[in-house]
Amino acid sequence: MNLKTILCAGVAVTATALLAMSTADAQDKKGWPSSVKVGTASQGGTYFIYGAGWANLVQEKLGINTSSEVTGGPVQNMALVNAGDLQFGMTTMGPGYDGWVGKSPIAPGVEMKNVRATFPMYMTPFQLISLADSGIKGVKDLDGKTVGVGPKGGTPGTYFPLWFKELGLNVKPQYGGASDLAGQVQDGLIDAFAFGAGLPIAAFAQIEAQASANVFAFTTDEQKKIVDAFPSVSPFTIPANTYKSQKEDQHTIAMWNFGIAHKDMPESLVYEVMKVVLENPDRMMQIHKSAADTKVENYKNNSFMWFHPGAVRYYKEKGLTLDQKVLPPENKG
Repeated sequence: MNLKTILCAGVAVTATALLAMSTADAQDKKGWPSSVKVGTASQGGTYFIYGAGWANLVQEKLGINTSSEVTGGPVQNMALVNAGDLQFGMTTMGPGYDGWVGKSPIAPGVEMKNVRATFPMYMTPFQLISLADSGIKGVKDLDGKTVGVGPKGGTPGTYFPLWFKELGLNVKPQYGGASDLAGQVQDGLIDAFAFGAGLPIAAFAQIEAQASANVFAFTTDEQKKIVDAFPSVSPFTIPANTYKSQKEDQHTIAMWNFGIAHKDMPESLVYEVMKVVLENPDRMMQIHKSAADTKVENYKNNSFMWFHPGAVRYYKEKGLTLDQKVLPPENKG
C-alpha cells in the first residue's frame, strides 16, 4: 500500500468518524426545545445567583438558549414546573414534599407529580439579622415584632411563620424580595429579617456592609423543638466568621435543595444538564460557594420525589443505586 492510499484511507476513516459523531450529536439533541427557562427566586438570595449561574453554564456548554426567571422561590417553582410554565427550577425539599403530596399552600390538593428531581444542590440553613442598635439579639426577642421573611411563595416565607408559631411567638411577617427586605431593615421599616439561602446570604452581607448588625439563629432548645415538629428539617451548624458580625458557631436548622425538571423534558437534555452541573465543580464554585455540596453522592438526600429519567441514567452510569421509590413510572414500565 503506497503513501497516497494510506492518506486517502486515513481521510476516509476520519470523515466517517466525524459523520458518526455529528449523527450521534444530532440524535442526542433530538426533541430538545429551542430554549428553556429556569425558575430561581428573588434577587439578592442564593437561588437567584446559583440559578442564573448554572443556567448560563448550561447555555455555554450545550448551546441551548437558557434563561433564569425571578420567581417567588421553591414553593412557586414546584407549581410552575408542574404546570409546564417552566422547564427547570430548584426547590427546597420541605416545599418540594408539600407540593408532591398536594399540600402546597399555593395549590392545595394538587399533587405535583409532573415534577422530577435532577441534581443535589446544597443545604439551605436558616438565619436572622437585625441592626445592632435594635436590641434584638435572639429569636425570643422577636415577639411582637415585624420580621421580613422573604417572598410569600418562598421557603422562608412559608416556614418561618410556622416556626415562630411553634415557638409561641407573636410575629408579624413582612413578605418581599431579599434585597428589598434588606433595605427595609436598614431603613428601620421592619425589626429584623429571617431568611434561608446558601451561605453566605448575599442580602445579609449587603446589610453588614452598610450598618452594624447582629446575625443570629436559634438556641439549641429552639432548634430541637422545631426539628421535632418538622421532619423535613435537620440540625445545622453555621461556622463562626461566616459573616463579619458572627464570631461564634450558630445552631440552626436546614433543608436540602434539588434541581427539578418537568417530566416531559427529553432524557438526553436532562442527562447533559446533569453532566454540566456535576462535572464542572470549579465553575459552579465560582458561581456560589454553596456549590461545594453540589456533588453526585448527595443524590441520596432525595427520599421521595421521582428522579427524571435523564438523572436516573446519569446516577446509574456512576454506579449508584437508586431506591425504587424515587424511580419514575417511565423507568418502571
